[in-house]
This record gives sequence, structure tokens and C-alpha cells, in this order.
Amino acid sequence: MNRRNVAPSVSAGTLPVGQDSVLSATIMKMQMNQILPALLLTLTATAQTIPTPESVLGHKPGDDFYLANYGESRDYFRKLAAASDRIKLISVGKTTRGQDWEIAIISSPQNLAQIDKYKDISRRLAEGRGLSDDQAKALAHDGKAIVHIDGGLHSTEVAGAQQSILLAYKLVSTQGDPAVDAILSNVILMLWPTLNPDGQNEVVAWYRKNVGTPYEVSPLPDLYQEYVGHDNNRDGYMNNMLESRDVTRAEIEWDPVIFYCHHQTAPFPTRIFIPPFTEPISSNINPLMARWLNVLGINMAAYLDEHQMPGAVHRVGFDNWYPGFLDFTHIFRNSISFFTETALYHYATPHFYTVDEFPKDRQQLMSEVFYSSPWKGGWWRLADAVRYMEGASMAVLDTAAKYRETLLYNRYQAARDNIERFRKEPPFAYVIPREQRDLPTAATLVEKLLINGIEVHEAEQPFVANSREYKGAWVILMDQPFSPLVKELFETQQYPDLRQFPNGPPMRPYDVAGWTLPMQMGVETAVVSEPLNDSQRAALKLIDHVTPPPGGVQGTGSSYSLSHQPNNSFAAINKFSRAAAR
Repeated sequence: MNRRNVAPSVSAGTLPVGQDSVLSATIMKMQMNQILPALLLTLTATAQTIPTPESVLGHKPGDDFYLANYGESRDYFRKLAAASDRIKLISVGKTTRGQDWEIAIISSPQNLAQIDKYKDISRRLAEGRGLSDDQAKALAHDGKAIVHIDGGLHSTEVAGAQQSILLAYKLVSTQGDPAVDAILSNVILMLWPTLNPDGQNEVVAWYRKNVGTPYEVSPLPDLYQEYVGHDNNRDGYMNNMLESRDVTRAEIEWDPVIFYCHHQTAPFPTRIFIPPFTEPISSNINPLMARWLNVLGINMAAYLDEHQMPGAVHRVGFDNWYPGFLDFTHIFRNSISFFTETALYHYATPHFYTVDEFPKDRQQLMSEVFYSSPWKGGWWRLADAVRYMEGASMAVLDTAAKYRETLLYNRYQAARDNIERFRKEPPFAYVIPREQRDLPTAATLVEKLLINGIEVHEAEQPFVANSREYKGAWVILMDQPFSPLVKELFETQQYPDLRQFPNGPPMRPYDVAGWTLPMQMGVETAVVSEPLNDSQRAALKLIDHVTPPPGGVQGTGSSYSLSHQPNNSFAAINKFSRAAAR
């Protein structure tokens, strides 16, 4: 029945004294009864325009025995972007196998409409130049926290790429949640569905082929990233891989204040490893970045416990020493960069664990300082890993939203302090002379620095330093925002003497212990230990690319002789061999 047909028809003058207010309230209540259903229908219709993952994929990401591949994930993100003004997709290039690589930018519609403004604020604060502290505070007040979160580098660690789908849906579809509203208002999320699209497709195809067979959880018999496989995370400063260069270029363009990458190798039986990391830690990390990294980790653990997800552990296994991890190099550009490691069985196959399977020192299920809520065993499904990852992501976004202004200003402080530090203490500069055993490789070293956002100068006039004259040399002045990365790569590493107990055996490093880049590449460099004067600086020109040293063929004859010193000689021989094979 239509409620409009049952409302009484009464004129105000016919009521007894004092009855008109009662009737007014009655009429208002009836009107609200008419309005509310229509309002609810409108809200429901709005929510229904946002496609759920299930409606597009046919499954909910995290379902047992199901994995979405990159193509399916990309299609879902495109439908999401078509349905909502909270998300836009941008291209970051092509993958090694030629796929379109797109990432999602998620925030409020108001922020997305002014995205260039907020990128410019982030850039100015990240560079730290030409600003007073008061101006930087004003920019931090007006800016938004740009945050990178991704679905992981290692495609056999499958939960991250499934999580990114659900995280996007949660942020785009949720209505009336104060926490989500605060994130959308204060944060601009760069959500990378995965950092390895090609590998995701290959791993998912392998699993789908084997589900329900004796080979269901068998390892992929191939490199899921061309040439490097699982070591695609050791390309952070060399950027040899196309995907690494795409990530680094995007990070330098957007200047996220936080860079968070998902992995899946939690120390058993813990369910997720979270910062703080263990010793050793690089001394070239700005202290503000190191402190905030720890804050984010503790907040993540608290969030997971608050949402009934036990098993978070800190300070085991993983350190902050090697700068070559693609998910860690950015910390030397003053972005709070880190990873977590969530538990994984195999792909999307569930597994049941009993406490008897735990290491003996974990079977007591005792709380520890850095493992306060021990996991007690039971079923572990892909959905559980996805839920933990989504929770950790939400905790990072929540912290970024609450402390947006402080995070942005601290990043400015880090850049400012780097510039001031190396105006007062050595190294004041590094010189890469032209006189090299292998000049093309020296040019490659300069190219790697430029890719990493490092400012490099070239001597247009003779550059005098260290009582030596350098002609045409490349010079890296250290009074620049990202100078800690240069120091980290150019200085000789001295791995600390860490022991399992006093006078006991040494602790095994987690990964690479030494990597001095000029030594690895066979390039001569020189440290400038005295402050540079104006005349020295006047001899230098800032460059944005490297011109390869000229080559050529000398003499005549039917055969060629190549020097064994340049690395390019071996590349040439390989090309000759391939050509001859045809």
C-alpha cells in the first residue's frame, strides 16, 4: 500500500488546542517513513554499481584452489575504475613480455582531481631545497601522504596479488566507515596489483594445470622473471630489469613517503614477519626513516592483534643491511621502505598444522617480547594470508592518514639534513675520471646513478681536486637530497662482527654482506675530502644522460682483435657468435 494514501487530511485550525504539535510530529514521522526507503534504495543502488571481485572473477580472491592471473586482475581493476571516481589507472610501461602494466591511484575524488598539486608538494618536500622550515611545514599541512603498496615481487608468493584486488575493492566501495574516509582524505595510494605481472601469469597457469593432480603443489620448473627469477628483488640499485626500471622511475616521479612490499616467507610457525628488522642496519639510513619504519611495524602488529590475527613477529631473520632490494633501496631516497613476510603453504592449497610440527622452542606457545601473540596452529588457507596482508596494508594506510603531516615534514627534514651534512663533512664529492681501464663501464655506472635519481655533473673545464686535474670527469656532489644512496654504494662495507653469543660462532648474514659498486664494476673513483669552492663548482655542468664513449675499428684485415679489458668486448663477441649461428 502507498503510505501517501493513508496520511490524514487535517487543517491546522480544526484541532483542539495543543494537538497541532502532535500532528506535526506524526506527519514528519510518516514523511520520513516515505523518504528513508527511497534513500536506502539510492545508497544500495550506488553500492551495487561497484563491481565485486566475485562478480568479475567468478571467485573471491583467497578462495581455496583459486588464483587470479594478472590479465584477470587488470580487467577487474579496469571495471572498478570505470565504476568509481575514487580510483584511476595509470600506465607505468610494458613488462618484459610486452603486457600493459597498469597501477591504481586510489584516493578521494577531490584529491584525484588535484593529483598534480599533491605530486608537486611531495616532490618539493622530497628534494628539500629552496624551502624554509616554515614553508615546508605549510606544504606538509597542505599535502597528502602518497603511499606505495604492492602485491609483491615474487610470483610464487601468490597471496599479495590476490590481496591487492580486495584492498582496492574495500577502499573504493566502503561507505560511512570513518577509518576508510580518513584514508581517502589524507592518503593517495599507489596500488601496484603486482610487481611482476609476467610471473603472476606463469605461476597461475602452472597451478591451474596441476590442481587436483599429484603435482598440485610442485614448484614451477622455470624462471618466473626473465634471466633472474626469484632474484628480481636484488636489482634495486642496478635496475637491469625492465620492471625494476619502471618501478624506480615511478617512485622518483611520485615520491611516495612510504613504500610497502608484500612477501611470503614468514619464519615458521609465525604468521607474518613485520618490522622492526634485526641487526645489522645501514648507518646511511636517515634516522627519521629508520624510526618511522619501526613505528609502522609496531602499528601493524597492534592492528592485526586487534582484528584477531595472531602470530606477528619482529626482529628475526631479516636485516636492514643490503641496499640492493627493490623494496628497500628507496629508503636511501628518504622513503620509508620495507617489506613484510606472510606465511605461505603452497599456492592456494590449504594445509592443517599441529603444534607438534612446530620447532620445540615454539611448542610452549609462550608470549615473547617480539612475538606477543603466538599462533596456535590449525588450518592455514590462502584466504588467511590474504586477510593478514590486507590488515597490514590497512594499518599502514591508517598510520599514514593519522600522521600525514608529520611524515611529510620529516621527509623534508631528512633531505634538508642530507644536504647540510655533506656541506660540512666528507665525502664532499666523488669523482669518476675519464681515464679508466674500461670507460664504457664507467659510463654505465653514471647511467645507473641517474636512473636512481642521483644528480651527476660533468666537468666542462678541468676540475681540480685531491691535487689532481680531471678533464671531462663525472662528479657527484654530495650536498644533494639522496646522497646517502651514493655513500651506501661507493664506500667500502665493513660488516659488523655479530656473534650468536659472546665468543661464539658468527651470526650468518641474511643476504649480501658487501657490494661496493665501483669495485664490482671495475671503475676507478676518487673521494673528495675537502669542501668544494665556487671555482670548482663553476667547472661543472649538471647532466641528465650519458653519451656513450665513441668506439670504432682501426686498421684493415680479415680478422678482428678485441681488448679483454672492456666488458663490451664480451658483449660484442656474443653478438658475433649469434650472428654466425644464423
